[in-house]
Amino acid sequence: MIQQIVILLVFLAAVAYMLRMLYQVFSAKSGCAKSCGACSSIDLKKIQQELEKRQAKA
Repeated sequence: MIQQIVILLVFLAAVAYMLRMLYQVFSAKSGCAKSCGACSSIDLKKIQQELEKRQAKA
């Protein structure tokens, strides 16, 4: 009986974890569906400014 309760708790924890991940994917504000945080670290405007500075120096 106790083994079944433990298995049920582990299963419910896994389901809760999966639901949390799905919620984060569908509620992503940045448009990225992976929710790993890598997309927000890329700043295209900053890269463009650095390229323009390098071209101006050359």
